[in-house]
Amino acid sequence: MRVVDVFPDLLGTYGDGGNAVVLAQRLRWRGMGAEVVRAPSGSPVPASADIYCLGGGEDGPQAQAAAALAEDGSLARAVAGGAVVLAVCAGFQIVGATFAGADGRPRAGVGLIDVASRRGTGRRAVGEILVEAPEMGGLLTGYENHGGVTELGPGVAPLGRVLAGVGNGTGGATEGAVAGRVVATYLHGPVLARNPALADHLLEMVVGPLPALADPDVEELRSERLAALGRGWRRRQRTASGGAGEGRRHGGRGVPLAPRRGDHLEAR
Repeated sequence: MRVVDVFPDLLGTYGDGGNAVVLAQRLRWRGMGAEVVRAPSGSPVPASADIYCLGGGEDGPQAQAAAALAEDGSLARAVAGGAVVLAVCAGFQIVGATFAGADGRPRAGVGLIDVASRRGTGRRAVGEILVEAPEMGGLLTGYENHGGVTELGPGVAPLGRVLAGVGNGTGGATEGAVAGRVVATYLHGPVLARNPALADHLLEMVVGPLPALADPDVEELRSERLAALGRGWRRRQRTASGGAGEGRRHGGRGVPLAPRRGDHLEAR
């Protein structure tokens, strides 16, 4: 399998290049061959890869990356040919129809999925985020740092529902987007290091069902993040309800938590 880290010099501000490493390593641990290809800006994007990863970046590099990808066309052709895309933060906005440039004006995206992003008018979304995504591994954790609002068009589903944090910023508790073989999110971390089930979901879109993989270090990180988020979420629940609280197994906005097997939200 070939995994491409797209424009790491432009879209590598938050360490999202680690997502490509996670994907390749989880295949290698299962005895399967995998190669990570770094594709810097200024060079053609490889056209014959299986998964393409786009990360976060600042306004200027984001606009530069979008223009280069649109002109090159390789990413769009790869997706049309069946490749999988993971797009994070600036990458999420780039793969959509439009996003806000540094001046706030709309710029053309690559158009892989029907989403439109604009600059938000409220506070920047910064901090830990918890998302309920049953089809992507249960509970997802990450770190968000963006000032955008992303609207999903017809035929595009959210990656999940926000239990703690901001997500897409529309006020509807949605986070990320899924359309066809494109999965997009605002979650940094890197998101696949924090959420191995999501990594395996992307891999299985290419290679089919995978055997279970025991990784105590990853599970320890995941458990620690879930415990921390659980404590913070419950404090917010008690504050919002005047101390009465809600059921211990319910998430924000009345959404029941749906942890995957082995997930634990600390009750304190």
